[in-house]
Amino acid sequence: MASNQTSLNVAKFALPVNDAEQQATLEVETEEYDYSKRAQWLRAAVLGANDGLVSTASLMMGVGAVKQDIKVMILTGFAGLVAGACSMAIGEFVSVYSQLEIELAQLKREKERGNNGGKDEQDEGEKGSLPNPWQAAAASALAFSAGALVPLLAASFIKEYKVRVGVVFAAVTFALMIFGWLGAALGKTPAVRSSLRVLVGGWLAMAITFGLTKLIGSSGL
Repeated sequence: MASNQTSLNVAKFALPVNDAEQQATLEVETEEYDYSKRAQWLRAAVLGANDGLVSTASLMMGVGAVKQDIKVMILTGFAGLVAGACSMAIGEFVSVYSQLEIELAQLKREKERGNNGGKDEQDEGEKGSLPNPWQAAAASALAFSAGALVPLLAASFIKEYKVRVGVVFAAVTFALMIFGWLGAALGKTPAVRSSLRVLVGGWLAMAITFGLTKLIGSSGL
């Protein structure tokens, strides 16, 4: 009789331990999922900022190859910022909205196949984790604009053409190294290799745009 009571007590205290272990496992999985989701958003923001930086700087360098006026250079960069931010926002909105429709259709099919018993809370949780097209569009536009502001601010207060081009080049180079390092940190890749890859890519984009615009401008087309 005593042995039966002892076994009942052991069983009685074993359940909370298992529940606690399961809850701790779920919390760890949730934290890992949340971290992974945040890392993806941050990496996308870094890539968007890098895109704004390289495209706007290349535009300014290209126009600066044939027009040394500071006003023309700044207006070109501003137009590139607005056009690029709008393009990124619209593209991201369309892409994420399509993904949202696919996931909603999948949830609807699963709901029709199942018996809905005890699944209402699960459905609400799944709907809460669905992507938000407006949030994605705003994040893409803001990230692009943040990157595009670097060459714009660097060139805004320098009238001397050669000094202005040098300052823009130096500012963009520094920002490219920072963005390359951030992308490597978020993607857990070698920082030096990633920074050099981003840096050389940005230099090539600016050099090609500058060279081709200079060639076309000098040919009189």
